[in-house]
Amino acid sequence: MALDDILAQVPIDDIAAKLGVSPAEAKTAVQQGGAVLLGGLAKNAQSEEGSAAIQKALQRHQGAKSVSSVDEVDEKDGGKIVGHVLGDDAGTVAAKLNASEKTPGIDFGKLLPILAPIIMNLIANKSSSGSSGGTSTGNAQSGGGIGDIIGGLLGGGNSNGGGIDDVLGGILGGGSSSSGGGIGDLLGGLFGGKK
Repeated sequence: MALDDILAQVPIDDIAAKLGVSPAEAKTAVQQGGAVLLGGLAKNAQSEEGSAAIQKALQRHQGAKSVSSVDEVDEKDGGKIVGHVLGDDAGTVAAKLNASEKTPGIDFGKLLPILAPIIMNLIANKSSSGSSGGTSTGNAQSGGGIGDIIGGLLGGGNSNGGGIDDVLGGILGGGSSSSGGGIGDLLGGLFGGKK
């Protein structure tokens, strides 16, 4: 699953038109923005308080349908999600993403609030269908739950390359796809990693 799941839920052409970039540029930006948001969610899910807050937010997104256009996305809700996920660093993270050489001309201040509800819908639907009977229970705090789902989206363990883990590794400076520094340092600090 991972990156393909997120890309399948995102109206790339519509986002490209809204941001005034090509679909290929929009796809790269969605990969980077999605990886950052998932990384932030994964970090938040490590604490009991953070996991409970994520679970509560996911309840509002369960059963939501895929969006076919940016107009269907609640960007105000998206802005709140970004604020909760990235905290006080949301503006700094967006600015660092804006400065990335991989995504010139992308305004992540506009993109992240579009992506956030789509990602929350995806996680909510995975968490409700992932519990053994297909029921939507708030089971996240016992033995992984939400953290496991987010980890799976991040490519936890058995992805064969090309997944979100590779993108996140590049952004965070943890993989060979980035020469380190810049956003890797910023997000490494934000997510508690020191490399």
